[in-house]
Amino acid sequence: MPDHPLAEVFGFPPDNFSEQAIRHRAHRLCPYNNRVPNCTKDRANDPLGVCSIFTSGEELAITCPIRFRQDWLIAEDAAGFFFPPESTWTSLAEVRLKDKYNQSAGNIDIVLVSYDGQGRLVGFGSLEVQAVYISGNIRRPFAHYMENPEARHDMSWLSERNYPRPDYLSSSRKRLAPQLIYKGGILKAWGIRQAVAIHEGFYQTLPPLEEVPAEQADVAWMVYRLSYEQATGRYQLVRKRTVYTLFKPALDQITTTEPGPIEDFIGHLQEKLDERLESEENPPDAPTLDQLL
Repeated sequence: MPDHPLAEVFGFPPDNFSEQAIRHRAHRLCPYNNRVPNCTKDRANDPLGVCSIFTSGEELAITCPIRFRQDWLIAEDAAGFFFPPESTWTSLAEVRLKDKYNQSAGNIDIVLVSYDGQGRLVGFGSLEVQAVYISGNIRRPFAHYMENPEARHDMSWLSERNYPRPDYLSSSRKRLAPQLIYKGGILKAWGIRQAVAIHEGFYQTLPPLEEVPAEQADVAWMVYRLSYEQATGRYQLVRKRTVYTLFKPALDQITTTEPGPIEDFIGHLQEKLDERLESEENPPDAPTLDQLL
């Protein structure tokens, strides 16, 4: 486990003290195409400017969905899946999607739209960006570091309570799967292609997905990692691979839990039953009136 979990703060490693890095920390700026110049993660007036954390060794986990917008690589990659090569396209962020009953199914992170010379919409595709939830407390080490970055860039946080870690299970079951079920189900019914931008470490925790040729796919899983660039002292977003799948088989694989032995659960139930019966046979002694006075 790393001495401290902070891999990127306001877009820069904690030990980067270039003029640009100092300016971003001083003004809480986001270098990754947020809707406003500043970071707005968690709280707009006191943002949690952690873009990614260390998981083990030099491995990182992207914890902020805006981090995926570096150089708009994800939009370019998704457009290549959605549209013919010569298409003219642009992106629209946070687009509300409604069901048959005019009830909200949530916002689509990014909708890519292609259009003709007269500005008429020709086609569109959905791009969801999936960062990783954190278990533990990331704000405390972030705040500690920000009080004195030069003195604390190599701080040790190992002995602190609630050391932050990526929570891949919650990220997939509480965020990714519901998105695919509700928003993805509507898009699939419409025959609209979907792309999911996801970090390599997160993707590796998912069950193996059955791949199909790109031309047959409903969903493109665009898998990225952060690669450290010595010349700039920063991490660069790099696409490692794209996995093409059909919608329903991929959803079934993600949402179906692989069962363990039923004997283990039966044994657990027997222990609970034994405890219950023992407590009923040997109820605690009721206090006497003298003891209560």
